[in-house]
Amino acid sequence: MRGSGALLCALSALCVSVGAELKARSCGDVRQAYTSKGFSLVNVPHQEISGEHLRICPQGYTCCTSEMEEKLNQQSKLEFENLLDETSHSLRTTFVSRHKKFDEFFLELLENTEKSLNDMFVRTYGKLYMQNADVFQDLFAELKRYYTGGNVNLEETLNDFWVQLLERMFKLLNSQYHFSDDYLECVSKYTDQLKPFGDVPRKLKAQVTRAFIAARTFVQGLMVGREVANRVSKVSVTPACARALTKLLYCPYCRALPSLKPCVNYCLNVMKGCLANQADLDPEWNLFIDAMLQVAEKLEGPFSIESVMEPIDVKISEAIMNMQDNSVQVSSKVFQGCGQPKPSGMVRSARGISDVFNARFRPYSPEEQPTTAAGSSLDRLVCFSWGHPGQTVVDIKEKLKQSKKFWSTLPDGICKQDKVTAGEANEEQCWNGHSQGRYFPEVLKDGLTNQLNNPEVEVDITRPDTFIRQQIMALRVMTNKLKNAYNGNDIFFQDSSDEGSGSGSGSGCTEACVTEFDFVSTEAPVAGADRSDERASAAHAGPSPSSALAIVLVLTALMLQRLWR
Repeated sequence: MRGSGALLCALSALCVSVGAELKARSCGDVRQAYTSKGFSLVNVPHQEISGEHLRICPQGYTCCTSEMEEKLNQQSKLEFENLLDETSHSLRTTFVSRHKKFDEFFLELLENTEKSLNDMFVRTYGKLYMQNADVFQDLFAELKRYYTGGNVNLEETLNDFWVQLLERMFKLLNSQYHFSDDYLECVSKYTDQLKPFGDVPRKLKAQVTRAFIAARTFVQGLMVGREVANRVSKVSVTPACARALTKLLYCPYCRALPSLKPCVNYCLNVMKGCLANQADLDPEWNLFIDAMLQVAEKLEGPFSIESVMEPIDVKISEAIMNMQDNSVQVSSKVFQGCGQPKPSGMVRSARGISDVFNARFRPYSPEEQPTTAAGSSLDRLVCFSWGHPGQTVVDIKEKLKQSKKFWSTLPDGICKQDKVTAGEANEEQCWNGHSQGRYFPEVLKDGLTNQLNNPEVEVDITRPDTFIRQQIMALRVMTNKLKNAYNGNDIFFQDSSDEGSGSGSGSGCTEACVTEFDFVSTEAPVAGADRSDERASAAHAGPSPSSALAIVLVLTALMLQRLWR
C-alpha cells in the first residue's frame, strides 16, 4: 500500500508539472496583446513553437513567427520615435511659444510707437505733418527691418537719420535761402564738428543699437533653439538600435510574457546607445542656454524695451530743440564753411520757430489711444514690462534654465516612465533581455565615446552623426552671436535678399542664418516680417514750414511720457 501511495503521489506531481508546462506555453495572452497593437492574428500560434527562425529575440520556445518579429521590429522603431517626441515635447513647445510671444510683443511695441505718433499727428495736423512724416517712417522701417532679419547696419541707419533731419531742419531754419543738393551734402559733413543736436545722437545711438542687437539676437536664439530641438527630436533609427529596441520592448511577447516590462537599467543602456550622438549635443547646448540667459539679463536691465521705445521719440524731440536753440551759431558756421547760399526770394514767416515750441497742446486722453491690429489697447503692450511676472523675459529665463542638460538626461526621461519600464522598485520582476529577472550589466556613461562596450547596442564610435554635428555647429554660431550681443556688439550675417551686398556690424539674420547653420527651413519667416514696402508709395513732398517738424517732436515727448508714466 505504501508503494502504491508513493506511485500515486509521483504521478500527481508529474501531472501538475506537465499541466504547468502546458499553461506556460500557451500564447493566448500574446495573441491578445498582439492584436491590440492592430496586427492580424493570421498565422499567430496558439502555443509556443520552436524558435530557430528568430533573428532578434532569444531562440527558445516562442510565440513569435518570423513575420511577427519583423512587425514588432517596425513597431519598436515607431514607439521609440513617439517616446522621443513625447519626452521632448515640453522643450520644443517652450521655444516655440516663447519665441512667438517675445517676437509679437517686441514688434507690436515698435509698431505702436510709430502708429500712435502717426495717427495722432495725421488727425491733428493733416497734410502739414504728412509732408514731414517720411523721415520718421524711414527710420522705423529700417529699425523693423533690422529686427526682422534685414541686412541693416544700425549705426549707419541712425547716422543717416540725423543727416536727413539736419538737412530738413537746416532748410526750415533758413527758408529764406535756396540750398542745392551739393550744399546740403556740405552741411552734413559738419554734423560731427558742429553737434547741432547736442549729445543726443551719440547717446541715442548707444541705447538703440545695444537694445536692438540684444532683442534681435535673443529672438534669433529662441528660433535656433526651436529648430535644433525640433530636428534632433526626429532622429533616424539605425538597424542596430532597432534590434536593441525590439529586444527591449517586444521580445517578452515572444517569450509569452507580454505584460512584463523592461528593467530600468536595461532600458538606460539601450537608450544611451541609441541616443549617443544626441548626448554629445549637450555641452554645446548648455553653453547656448547660458548665453541666452546672459542676454536675457541684459534685456531685463540696461538693454530693456524702455531703452528702445523712449529714446527713439523723446530724445529726438530733445535734439530738435537743441538745434533750434543753437540755430544761429550752427547756420553761421555752416555759411563760413560751405559758403553764403543764394536767397530763395521767399520771406520768412513772422511766426518764428520759438512760437511753435511755446505752444500748448490739449491732453491726449486714454480713450484716444490707438489699438493694435488685433484690436487690443496699447495699455496691454505698455503693461508688458520686463518685470511683470508670467508675461516677461523672466518667464523665458526660467524655462531656459529647465532645459539645461536636456539631451544627456534624455535616456533617463524615457526610461523613468512607468509605461516603458517596470520601475526601480521591481528589479527582480522585469525583463532583462533574456527572461524575467535582475539586469546585471553596469549602466554606461553618456556620449558616443562611452558606447564602445555597450552590451545592448552595437555603436560605431568612429562615425559621429553628421546631422547632429551640424546642429552642434548651429548652436556654436548662435552662442557666439549671443556673447557679442551681451557686450553690445553685432556679427555680420548675409541677408538672403541681398546677394553679395552689405557688410558691417549691423547686419542680421533670421531664416538667412538657418542656411548658415545647415538648416533647411520650410517655415514662414519671423513673425511680423518687414512690411516697409507698404510705404513705398507714400508722398515725399518738399520742405514745409518749420512749425510742422517742431510740433511733431514736442508732442511725441508729451505723449510718450504720458503712456509710460
